[in-house]
Amino acid sequence: MKTIDIIQQNFQNSIETKQAALESLPEIISQAAETMINALKNGHKILSCGNGGSAADAQHFSSELLNRFEKERPALPAIALTTDSSTLTSIANDYQYDYIFARQIEALGQSGDILLGITTSGNSANITRAVEAARKNGLTCIILTGKDGGKLASLLLENDIEIRVPAHRTARIQEVHLTVIHCLCDAIDQDMFS
Repeated sequence: MKTIDIIQQNFQNSIETKQAALESLPEIISQAAETMINALKNGHKILSCGNGGSAADAQHFSSELLNRFEKERPALPAIALTTDSSTLTSIANDYQYDYIFARQIEALGQSGDILLGITTSGNSANITRAVEAARKNGLTCIILTGKDGGKLASLLLENDIEIRVPAHRTARIQEVHLTVIHCLCDAIDQDMFS
């Protein structure tokens, strides 16, 4: 297959995945946005985490809230749990990698806050531990997944929200996750600062 064919196929696959997401996800994304908006209006914060590309997405989300998305507005409270290398490595060294986010949630998470966990497979052990820690501290969990939702899908409670991308390829799932993040940021801005 020629490089141009590969590129065109990737675009086509991305379009098809986003079309499937458009048909299945708007209502659940709206619920997640409303949950975040209510938390922010009530003085709470959003903690985000993920691994690899999902870590980058968690940081992207946090920066859009802390700084701004598309309009000038006050900063909003958000913390990406993926950014402090000293904390991450000390927890991984002293406990184990599975607890790098959970330990931070134990210290920083308060009842009424939101955990935004991002995992394409739904099977990341450190995201699972983060959800468990969030539950103990009274946080609501909003989880972005793909594939079949993985182990996390069965761990979520009634008030938690799973936004599961209808795809199996990691790259396609990540592309939709970014669109979901932008939808959440836009909804927050429109509701709180229109």
